[in-house]
Amino acid sequence: MGSKVPRSRCLYTPIIPSSRSLVSPFSRSFATAAPESSATDRTPYRTKITFQDRLNSGPSLSEFIPTPSSNLPTSEALELRTALVGPAGKKKEITRLPEWLKTPIPNNENYKKIKSDLRGLNLHTVCEEARCPNISDCWGGNDKAAATATIMLMGDTCTRGCRFCSVKTSRAPPPLDPHEPEHTAEALSRWGLGYVVLTSVDRDDLADGGASHFAETIMKIKQKAPGMLVEALTGDYAGDLEMVERVARSGLDVYAHNVETVEELTPMVRDRRAGFRQSLSVLERAKKVSEGRLITKTSIMLGLGETEEQLWEALRELRKVDVDVVTFGQYMRPTKRHMKVHEYVTPATFEMWRQRALDTGFLYCASGPLVRSSYKAGEAFIENVLKKRASQSQTAIADSARGVAEQRPF
Repeated sequence: MGSKVPRSRCLYTPIIPSSRSLVSPFSRSFATAAPESSATDRTPYRTKITFQDRLNSGPSLSEFIPTPSSNLPTSEALELRTALVGPAGKKKEITRLPEWLKTPIPNNENYKKIKSDLRGLNLHTVCEEARCPNISDCWGGNDKAAATATIMLMGDTCTRGCRFCSVKTSRAPPPLDPHEPEHTAEALSRWGLGYVVLTSVDRDDLADGGASHFAETIMKIKQKAPGMLVEALTGDYAGDLEMVERVARSGLDVYAHNVETVEELTPMVRDRRAGFRQSLSVLERAKKVSEGRLITKTSIMLGLGETEEQLWEALRELRKVDVDVVTFGQYMRPTKRHMKVHEYVTPATFEMWRQRALDTGFLYCASGPLVRSSYKAGEAFIENVLKKRASQSQTAIADSARGVAEQRPF
């Protein structure tokens, strides 16, 4: 019987591969080997359609952002373009966003600072919640005006569901933040603005509709910054005019409430709890309770299917209740769940309605495709009007005091 090899010796003995291991699976075949089937003989592999493919078949980023190098003639810039989008066999025609509605992407220091302050104080803005196209201009600021933001009070969830609005809705929104008035006043005092716009969601779940919360916020702002002018864009408080009076007497300078559209389209556009006549009563009461001191303001969207005669009638009704300022802007569909755009109104038509509003007797009218109810150019004009009124009031008081002093016997 042969002797066994010690285990220690086996560890250092070179391993000789077997004859099977010499044949590599990747070794080159002989010339006489049978040729493999070509790629053309195989069944072609069909790649699955991914989300990225569908995204690439839709509108590109350049369709939403104006390119600096594209200087189109006026006739081409005002032309509405269409395109076919979607997978093969299911393509549908859509209308491209017109050139005059494209805005730059917000990305600068002012924008980042305002966003950081808002997040730190747990505040919301209608600029973000309503997807306003002017956010890059208002938050970013420019050489002519400081950056501004429209603060949205009472949370980011509304109890109403208007068909044009992208703000979240719920029958039972979260409770109010009791620290919100103080935080709002603190944020606005940090920015050092001369004019600020406050708005809010509708809170039909509250007994007073949130009027007390709104009024408290305005009073806090006036305490921290007495020289700051405040515009309040309020809801209709379900027609409770006592709540309208509460906000109107809180120390604000401009009372705004939007009728949104003409009377005939109101049932199709706004929530069923809102009404054109109800909105008129809100604006009328705010004007009366302030004895004409407050500037009243409203906004109308175009492109919803309104007619020229309906717009004329809406302007006449607004002047009957002595509304001072009106703005016109293009309705832009936030998502596919909202009502469709009936028409993209041209800048020339907006300019025509601006002139018609002024001829009707309005103090000021901001009108343009990207104009919104809290439009910055309108704020600058109203700020100058309010300062001029204050100056005239002080002059009148001084003249009156001087006249009394002259009449006193020595």
